[in-house]
Formats: sequence, structure tokens, C-alpha cells
Amino acid sequence: MLWYTLLVLAVGLERVAELVVARRNARWSLARGAVEAGRRHYPAMVVLHTGLLVGCLAEVRWGGRPFDPVMGWFMAAVVVAAQALRWWCIGTLGPRWNTRVLVVPGLPLVARGPYRWLSHPNYVAVVAEGLALPLVHGAWLTAALFTGLNAALLTVRIRCENEALGLAVERADGSRAGAGL
Repeated sequence: MLWYTLLVLAVGLERVAELVVARRNARWSLARGAVEAGRRHYPAMVVLHTGLLVGCLAEVRWGGRPFDPVMGWFMAAVVVAAQALRWWCIGTLGPRWNTRVLVVPGLPLVARGPYRWLSHPNYVAVVAEGLALPLVHGAWLTAALFTGLNAALLTVRIRCENEALGLAVERADGSRAGAGL
């Protein structure tokens, strides 16, 4: 379990690195008149992502989850791929990337890197990591709980980002709404 603990801690350190980048980028964005959206859901996101890391270690430790080499190594590869995608997103957006929803008015949408194919590729990384990191060591309960809660949170987050960016959002009743900054 020592190596798994080190993996989870490494992911935690990666999250700290993200926060350092996000703070630097927030200063850049705010200096250019950025408008923040989604403040109300941000604390829930922090708690959920912290809970993922704690849940991984707690479930393996106290749930007696065994390591299955086939599943474990495959899921470890997914975790690494998720990190690569996340940092590709961060690199592509440059100073516009943030953990908060900060939009600098007048800047065009980014349409290069992974954004050529997906509107929200960073969330593909989040979903993959949230499922794979617990399953590296058989923490299926943490994987299921995080995935379900994260799906609900991402529904709110993606709608918030789309509205902040002025993109049309499909409503449940089939109508479309958009908001511009």
C-alpha cells in the first residue's frame, strides 16, 4: 500500500501545483478585467476533490481492498494519461486556465490543442482520474461515489462555464439560452 499512498500523494501535490498556476493566472485575468462566475459551487468542488484523495486512502486502508495487478496497472496508466491531458489543457489555455470560472471579456475562445475536438477536455481528465485513481487499488466505493457526485457537480460547472463564455446552452425543455459578458 505504500506505493499507492505515494501515488495518491503525488496526485495531491499535482493539485497543489494546479492551485499555484491558478492563482498566478487569476492575477493575470483580473488585471485584464476578468469577471468571475460560479463562486457558489467552487467550495463544493474543492471538498469533492479533496474527498477523492482521502477516500482513496481510507477505503484501501480500512476497507481491505486488495491490489489486482491487471486492473491496477491499467488504471494507473489512465491516471497518468489524465494528468497528461490536464497539463495539455493548462498549457493550451496558458494564463487563461484556472480552477475558477474567470472570463476576460473580449478574448476569443481557444480552438487549438485539445479544444479543437472538445469544449471541456479538462473535465475528461477529471472524470478519468476520478474513476481510475481509486480503482488502481480496488477502491470501487470511492470511485462510484466520486463519479456520481462529480457528474452532478460537472452539470452545474459546465453550464456555468458555457453561460460565462456566452455559449448557447441547451435547456431540459429543448430551448437554448446564452449569456454574454
